[in-house]
Amino acid sequence: MKLAITGKGGVGKTTLSSTLARLYADEGRTVLAADVDPDANLGLALGLSQEEVDSIIPISKMRTLVEERTGASAANQFYKLNPYVADIPEKYAREINGVKLLVMGTVDVGGSGCVCPEHVMLKSILASLTYRKNDVVIMDMEAGLEHLGRGTAANMDQFIVVIEPGARSVQTYRNVKRLACDLGVKRVRVVANKVRDDKDEAFIRSAIPAGDLLGCIHYNPEIMDADRQGKSPYDFSPTAIEEIRRIKEILDRDEL
Repeated sequence: MKLAITGKGGVGKTTLSSTLARLYADEGRTVLAADVDPDANLGLALGLSQEEVDSIIPISKMRTLVEERTGASAANQFYKLNPYVADIPEKYAREINGVKLLVMGTVDVGGSGCVCPEHVMLKSILASLTYRKNDVVIMDMEAGLEHLGRGTAANMDQFIVVIEPGARSVQTYRNVKRLACDLGVKRVRVVANKVRDDKDEAFIRSAIPAGDLLGCIHYNPEIMDADRQGKSPYDFSPTAIEEIRRIKEILDRDEL
């Protein structure tokens, strides 16, 4: 199972990513969760403390590692475009509640056409994760798909776009679906979060094709309480867990 979970900031994709990861880990599956969002907070959602999260150095900031694997340095402007990275998850992932967390980080550049050693390193790691045949890999992405190349994205089982009940959020889903299609992704699905009432749910069902909608997560103050305390929503909200468990059951049927 290889899932890329995307959406605008604040829509709840990290809540979905972390809860799915812990549900699969509780089943005894090998789960690797990759935090690919520049606003990295997947560690907190999985159950790490703020101090533990602060102690993690993102892969993109490990200058010595990047230079070692790509061959890039101040004295060498040439570097490998396919560095060896298969051992990175085992060496650098932080395990919490049965989930291996790999914080990828981001590349601080101007413009959108970066082909630098750090960018090459991140794309190579993401590509390698899609080949972990028997593992559950969950990527907590940002809204854009810049980290993913054509081959990497095509190897994902599906993309899940987390949206809220609103026109701009639905537009994000349509943009992601278009970009994913360009990258060869065959399935893009939607989870609607922060659904308040029947009107919100009716709006979602009118805007999203039935075959694309995995389910809804209703507005839940327990999740907000967990966020305020820097805790995992998995430990705070049985209601949200059950709603996400039903979404997971659909994903499991897809895997069969």
